[in-house]
This record gives sequence, structure tokens and C-alpha cells, in this order.
Amino acid sequence: MTILIVDDSRIMRNTVKGVFTGLGVPFTFVEAGNGEEALALLDAFSVDLVLLDWNMPKLSGIDFLKTVRGMDKYKSLPIVMVTSESAKFNVIEALKNGATDYITKPINADTFREKIGKIPQFSDLFRG
Repeated sequence: MTILIVDDSRIMRNTVKGVFTGLGVPFTFVEAGNGEEALALLDAFSVDLVLLDWNMPKLSGIDFLKTVRGMDKYKSLPIVMVTSESAKFNVIEALKNGATDYITKPINADTFREKIGKIPQFSDLFRG
């Protein structure tokens, strides 16, 4: 399975990859530093999950989310916001616009296991 990690911080992208590697689940990672890069990568790779930051240059996470949810071929693609934006109205806005779930930074393995494990195509990978 391929995960697209979209975050303008290389450190955060590496942290996310490290958390998943620590879970012992075999994933391939594709990385984008902003929403524009991520849109191009969606067309270039077969992506199974997007982990998306909110605040990025060129195209923000929420604008990426709105754009992708407007495309028929990505309507069912799991997109999980992984962001420091923790205000309730941000969470509500993301979920209203089609986010599959919402994870607030700082991240940890338990949170990823819980949230990603709820997504049907990933549930078997995260079983006990």
C-alpha cells in the first residue's frame, strides 16, 4: 500500500514515516511539500491513503482536500488530516469537506494505529 504524506516540513514527513515503520506495517511512501505537488503525485502514483497537513504554501491542506473531493476518482480515497490545527472549528471544517479523520500533532504510534485502523482497507493491517 502507498501512503502520500503531504507536509511542508521534511522533519514531519520523516517523523510520520518513522512512526509507520515502527508499527511494522509494510508501506511505500510518496512525499509532497505542498498541495500542488500532492495533486501531481496523485496522478502519478496509485495512492491508498493521504496524510495531509493543513498549513502549507501554494495550496493548503484544506484547499487540497476540497479539490480532491471534487474529483470523482478520489471521492473514496482515505484522507486523514495530520496537523497542529486543533481548534474545534478546524476539525469540523475538515470533516465537512470530506476528511476521513483528523489527527492533531504531536503524533504517536498509538494514535495512528487507532485512527488508521478504523479505515476499512487498513483494519486488517492494524489488528492486535
